[in-house]
Amino acid sequence: MNSYHVKKIAHPADISADWNSADWKTVEIIKINNFRSESSDHRPEVECRLQHDGKGFYGLFQVKDKYVRCVVTEYNGSVCKDSCVEFFVEPPGGQGYLNFEFNCGGAMLLYHVKDCSRTDKGFKEWAAVPESEAGAVKIFHTMPKVVDPEIIDEKTWRLGFYIPFALFESKINGLKTASGQTWRGNFYKCGDKTSHPHWASWNPVSVLNFHLPECYGNIILG
Repeated sequence: MNSYHVKKIAHPADISADWNSADWKTVEIIKINNFRSESSDHRPEVECRLQHDGKGFYGLFQVKDKYVRCVVTEYNGSVCKDSCVEFFVEPPGGQGYLNFEFNCGGAMLLYHVKDCSRTDKGFKEWAAVPESEAGAVKIFHTMPKVVDPEIIDEKTWRLGFYIPFALFESKINGLKTASGQTWRGNFYKCGDKTSHPHWASWNPVSVLNFHLPECYGNIILG
């Protein structure tokens, strides 16, 4: 199981800054390089950095990609079908996880999943986070909102995000502070409906399914 130490910072980080800017260059890199065998031969280089200031997470993905496609623009649309990066994270307390899914154009899907067991209607226990609450998440993206037709040539793109801890506190009873805690989670890259579909993760997943808390790694907050 992988572990990641989230650096605590004294001031907000710039989620629109370059990968090797002053705000990010000293932050430990997460490599999302465990590709499922069901993937095509496309293996993008995917990295993420994560830090926090006691009030929320600041994250920055960098993807060296090809076959980039993005057509979903609405909130809670099927962004995983586009060129997409994802952060699934479970606070302490056993009350489920939130799955933050972003396509390269900045559209987001966000659920609170308490029980990811599958039923004929989807997950056993889950709820979509209302858009009014999800609006607290700040997103930066270097790609246009829509990329169609697909870009087949090499392209490096970034996606930055800020997630306030208050969003977790509203879902997880008793969660008061983040510093010093060990959370659990995983980071992903996918592109289900691109010409070269692929599925990669930070911590390996045992089957082609990203909703597997048993495959999460440790996210240790400084």
